[in-house]
Amino acid sequence: MIIDSATLSLEDKVYATLKEEILTGKLECGTVLREIALSQRLDASRTPIRGALHRLAEEGLVELQANKGATVLGISKDDIEDIYEIRIKLEGLAARLAAERMSEDDRRELTSTVELSEFYLTKSNDEMNGRLDSEFHSIIFKSAGSRYLCRILSELHHNIKAYRGFSLSNIRRAREALCEHREILDAILARDGDEAEKLTEIHVRRALENFKAQTKKI
Repeated sequence: MIIDSATLSLEDKVYATLKEEILTGKLECGTVLREIALSQRLDASRTPIRGALHRLAEEGLVELQANKGATVLGISKDDIEDIYEIRIKLEGLAARLAAERMSEDDRRELTSTVELSEFYLTKSNDEMNGRLDSEFHSIIFKSAGSRYLCRILSELHHNIKAYRGFSLSNIRRAREALCEHREILDAILARDGDEAEKLTEIHVRRALENFKAQTKKI
């Protein structure tokens, strides 16, 4: 996530920084976050630190305990499976709406992301593949024409970004995901909402199955 420091309040900056560290695993589950230590590390007073921790607690990412600071809860395996199940239905809906509503400019941009993904996959560039994968989904979310749906799906994607990056580093899954993106793209370009919805649900379901298979090995 890119943080535009010029437009954020101090509390927003602290919140965004800590959330990113939790979601990427830099702050591991069980880590105790103490206000004084955070204040020194993030160069912020305890008031914005406290506000940021309360916001993270409301999202279930930390647990607040009186006189003990906050403990990182993070995103559990069960949380990730729940997120994928929710994504299956909501992303299917977004793809259907996007097929009906997507502008010509966005259709060209979506096509470009797939073509660039095909190029960078041959170069084994995991970082660019990850960015383009996120961009592919983001274009569909925005093109669905519902700011609420876009906001929910963007948040869900961000909450599992660490796992999604790990998954796409698997060359077999990366190739499969790209083929699935190409099929979804073709359905959207044909303005076939039914097919776009079906293919997107299959795509997210396969990602969930891959997650379950990978976590069994850990």
